[in-house]
Amino acid sequence: MPTQKSLIILGAALVVISGILSAATPASAADREKVLYAFKGGSDGLSPSALIFDAAGNLYGTTFHGGNYQCDPYFGCGTVFKLEPGAQGKWSKTVLHTFAGKDGANPSGGLIFDAAGNLYGTTISGRGGEGLGTVFKLAPGLGHEWTETVLHTFNNKDGGLPASSLIFDTAGNLYGTTQIGGAHGFGTVFKLAPGAHGKWTETVLHSFNGKDGSGPESALIFDSRGNLYGTTIAGGNIAYCYGNGCGTVFKLVPGADGKWTHTVLHSFTGKDGDGDQPWSSLVFDAAGNLYGTTNLGGDLNSTTCLGYGCGVVFRLAPGTNGKWTENVLHKFHGWTDGFYPYAGLILDAAGNLYGTTWYGGTAFKLALGTDGTWTEKVLHFFTGKDGWFPSSGLIFGASGNLYGTTYLGGKLNNCQSEYGPGCGVVFEITP
Repeated sequence: MPTQKSLIILGAALVVISGILSAATPASAADREKVLYAFKGGSDGLSPSALIFDAAGNLYGTTFHGGNYQCDPYFGCGTVFKLEPGAQGKWSKTVLHTFAGKDGANPSGGLIFDAAGNLYGTTISGRGGEGLGTVFKLAPGLGHEWTETVLHTFNNKDGGLPASSLIFDTAGNLYGTTQIGGAHGFGTVFKLAPGAHGKWTETVLHSFNGKDGSGPESALIFDSRGNLYGTTIAGGNIAYCYGNGCGTVFKLVPGADGKWTHTVLHSFTGKDGDGDQPWSSLVFDAAGNLYGTTNLGGDLNSTTCLGYGCGVVFRLAPGTNGKWTENVLHKFHGWTDGFYPYAGLILDAAGNLYGTTWYGGTAFKLALGTDGTWTEKVLHFFTGKDGWFPSSGLIFGASGNLYGTTYLGGKLNNCQSEYGPGCGVVFEITP
């Protein structure tokens, strides 16, 4: 679960959003960004999450709110949508599924495809907002209809509030994380295995206990040996971050007996430039180094970020005896380059990193120099009409352009009574 510190910061951010929109830093490269679709709220959805492409170049994603308002009269229970490119650069949107509560509510993570073209995702709640989340499948049918099936409903003992995307292994099993629940209440890593008659069996691979991490929000990744890696937003070394711990990077190794062994690769301290609260998923480079972001930490002298730091980009390098060495590649400073990078990073073929900052509203690039230093370049400052609060990560299109979403912004006259100014957008950036 988000810590009290992060909730205070986010609460303050939403309270002052109207004033900040009017005073936002002008876009330095406005021609780089193009809004492909601005959500309208209501049945159209609002607050989109991460995107994926299909082989035909169509985009798919979820909206956390909007859709069916009978299960949540204030915000709605969320949708799954598709965007198709058309003539003259215009994109047409279709709602593939509207959640109704009993089949899940509020999908916060992204989607993934299987080989047959089915979509899979998670919702953090259900049953009219009272449930603890679901894993769902959407299967395409004739006439552009999609059929939803709930593969698993969480009950707290096996986890609760799954906020991240899922991943497949080569055998077709699904893996993910839950923010809460499990044996100790601090969240889980789980596996869903397909069986006969469309039934899926869930197994908890690890229950976090606080000291080894707490509140995993991110998606998992595999290495070439089948080991899993991820982050937790709190826990770890509980001597830091007011006794909550500042979060961890962890590894899970499968054993012959079906049990998985958990190892903490790094515990953040939030001190001396280190990060605090890694909400993001991780990414490997070709050398086996891990990269990610932390929401807080870094420059603790920044008054913009209330002394908690504006977040960092970090690298973990594997060494001998299973030890990993952390290096902070960039510390965010606030309005000049953004702050609170919630989402994960992506790498291009040259080894450059790309990501977003939730607050300050930026899309950025980190380029590695010949001397081993990293240089940050802000590709775009969001100012409201072109989106606001880019909470999800970026993806590459076939042309090398970047695509992503913003949680708010766009048509600023919409969603005022629902959640804030604008309902969110899908955007494209030419790097």
